[in-house]
Amino acid sequence: MTRWGVILAGGVGSRFWPLSTPSRPKQLLPLVDDAPLLRNTLDRLAPLVAPERTLILTNVSLTGSVRELARELPSANVIAEPRPAGTAAALAFAAAEIERRDGRDAVMICVHADWAVGAPDAFRKRLAEAADLAARHHTLVTVGVIPTRPDPGFGYIQPGAPVEGEARRVVRFVEKPDRTRAERMVDEGYLWNSGIFVWCAGDLLDEITRHTPEVAPALAHAGDAARFFATAQNVSVDVGVLERSDRVMVLPGDFAWDDVGTWAALRRVRELDARENATRGPVHAVDASRNVVHAEDSTVVLYGVSDLVVVARAGLTMVTTVDRAADLKALVEALPSDVRERA
Repeated sequence: MTRWGVILAGGVGSRFWPLSTPSRPKQLLPLVDDAPLLRNTLDRLAPLVAPERTLILTNVSLTGSVRELARELPSANVIAEPRPAGTAAALAFAAAEIERRDGRDAVMICVHADWAVGAPDAFRKRLAEAADLAARHHTLVTVGVIPTRPDPGFGYIQPGAPVEGEARRVVRFVEKPDRTRAERMVDEGYLWNSGIFVWCAGDLLDEITRHTPEVAPALAHAGDAARFFATAQNVSVDVGVLERSDRVMVLPGDFAWDDVGTWAALRRVRELDARENATRGPVHAVDASRNVVHAEDSTVVLYGVSDLVVVARAGLTMVTTVDRAADLKALVEALPSDVRERA
């Protein structure tokens, strides 16, 4: 069995405005520590998967920046998506490419470029176990994270009958629930749908052929990104494949995973000061607590405030509350273009 890493690194990350822009999206930003999120992802996978067997799928406009950041990868391993077509299409294209290079039994370990993982050794151990499981059973494996809170911002997985060790059949996937339902599901043993997927390349292609008419016709153009992505319809791999297949298993994972989805999430993944402030850059917080501050080319001083998000960069400062930080897409759409594009 050979292992391949597949990193999904598309998207802009509008919830990290004004720091994130189309040319500098969140996966290229140092949001958790001093390294960009994509660099963290590559370093996290490196002990498990060799660079020559690591693929990155990204927006066509970002290929230059991604190749510069991932110099250890062959240039051909950074795959440009001519247009966004959803995760099912992206992973199908990657599977066809891996099958072409290494055969249908090569195992794909699929992750996103914008996560925080506090326990990387445990993360890699679980991915290796998932890869072994996928190779033995020729099944689609997802790693569901054991919840630490009832978060309505995540999808959930209901584990079913045991298969082997901690692996279980998947009963169903649940899209982002309201808080009351999330609390109930956590109590009932549901797992967070992390977006970690592991399978043999040929097994994914077989399931797409059987269950995903939005993408299956595009497989006739595997190897030609322009024609493939022009043909594929936009659908997520969760909806287009996993929810329709009866060959899906889940392994529970516990490795301090977090989806870095909003500024507020940084309070969970950054080191905090004594007053639980998550700061980066020249920040002075006096009698201030539970704030998130990111300062670039500017000094920020907080005095007597709590639960704020402050993002300061040259010529632009954004201030909101932790609770409203998830609404930045609506904010950006409401701004005059000269302010919105100044970032």
